[in-house]
Amino acid sequence: MTFHAKFSGYADPALHAAGLYIGGKWQSGSGITVLDPSTGNLLAEVADASIEDAQRAVDAAHAAAAGWRATPARQRSEILRRWYQLMTQHAEELATLIALENGKALVDARGEVAYAAEFFRWYAEEATRIPGEFRRTPSGSHNILVDHEPIGIAVLITPWNFPAAMATRKIGPALAAGCTVILKPASETPLTAYAMARLGEEAGVPPGVVNVLTTSNPGGITNAMLADSRVRKLSFTGSTGVGRVLLAEAAKSVVSCSMELGGNAPFIVFDDADLEAALDGAMIAKMRNAGEACTAANRFYVQAGIHDAFVAGLTARMMSLKIGPGYDPETQCGPMITQNAVRKIDRLVSEALAAGARATTGGKPLMENGYFYPPTVLENVPVNASIAREEIFGPVAPVYKFESDDEAIRLANNTEYGLAAYIYSRDLNRAMKVGKRIETGMLGINRGLMSDPAAPFGGVKQSGLGREGGVAGILEFMEPKYYAVDY
Repeated sequence: MTFHAKFSGYADPALHAAGLYIGGKWQSGSGITVLDPSTGNLLAEVADASIEDAQRAVDAAHAAAAGWRATPARQRSEILRRWYQLMTQHAEELATLIALENGKALVDARGEVAYAAEFFRWYAEEATRIPGEFRRTPSGSHNILVDHEPIGIAVLITPWNFPAAMATRKIGPALAAGCTVILKPASETPLTAYAMARLGEEAGVPPGVVNVLTTSNPGGITNAMLADSRVRKLSFTGSTGVGRVLLAEAAKSVVSCSMELGGNAPFIVFDDADLEAALDGAMIAKMRNAGEACTAANRFYVQAGIHDAFVAGLTARMMSLKIGPGYDPETQCGPMITQNAVRKIDRLVSEALAAGARATTGGKPLMENGYFYPPTVLENVPVNASIAREEIFGPVAPVYKFESDDEAIRLANNTEYGLAAYIYSRDLNRAMKVGKRIETGMLGINRGLMSDPAAPFGGVKQSGLGREGGVAGILEFMEPKYYAVDY
């Protein structure tokens, strides 16, 4: 069964199965099956790129590089602006496509499309505001001029959990900076990437400026591109394990890397927090995209005085969520991306239960078609359980009780990751002081959502290198050039 007859326009999976997109041309092919995680049924089959295809993509990006680099900033800006407008125009179709291949609830998919489009609007504006510097040396010997130039051809590797937003968060600043790119989306969700390429073509992106490859051999394809001296940038979003491997490979050619890696976000609720506001934030931080987000709250540390009320409130809210196919408008929690994802979540929960945790709701996979795991709340979780150390990537909220501020900080920092953290307290001074001591790249205070195209997104420790979004995002795709000038 396929959905080709049911969905039309950009929502039709068949439209995006034309093949690889290289040098402004579509190359037909097959080999990678795309499944609907709500049912396990086939959605489409897309081309499986070879190393030779990757080489052709680098050739195409190189052929377009000089022209795109020389394109006036205003012209690059207008193309990105049109791309944003087209995404907005086709927002419902794109959201449906994401819900189909990713499984996320339609309400979350709509939010992703709006968020993804904003990266094109933001970088349409940043393209005309690339900074420079002029000053006199302290000795007075000469003048210092600093310009920023495009870094060169960029390889962009994106994950399956936000197939539109992770692509635009990289493509937007790269194109604004004057770079040409090769996008390699996850094989689980390639259709959205191809939809983006079609929209870019319609927006006026010149041939070769954006190329898209899907492959069942990501390691070989990526290594071949990184070994090409014309490739000067790698921007990767994915697991820390894969990120380490890619950093080692990029080091062989001294390729600049931006790495957005894993997370293990603590969500700290103090006794003086507004309970309802904390529960609202917890549901956003945990259940956006059914927990399949690197910024998802992974560990809930709740102070003793409010702990029981928080667990009861969170349990009631999680129990009320409607589970179903992502493209059903009534669904609030869709399926996981694969059956293996369900198995991993089940392993973490089962180990926690065996160690003494208690499930107040959920706790077992759903035995039905599709890759479903129910919203789950665990209490009395041992702080040394695997679920406290590993990224869950699912709709499971483990709750831990703490007594003092120092204990909360110690528990929050007891991880190799440092991407995101959340604090709820009515005392802003307390929240800021605690936040200063938490090792994280991003902090939400009395907010369950922090991602914004205008803000620098990224982490510390094993959560990555560099930043995406904001003013910093475009500089990741540029090299500063210093001119020593006498006159």
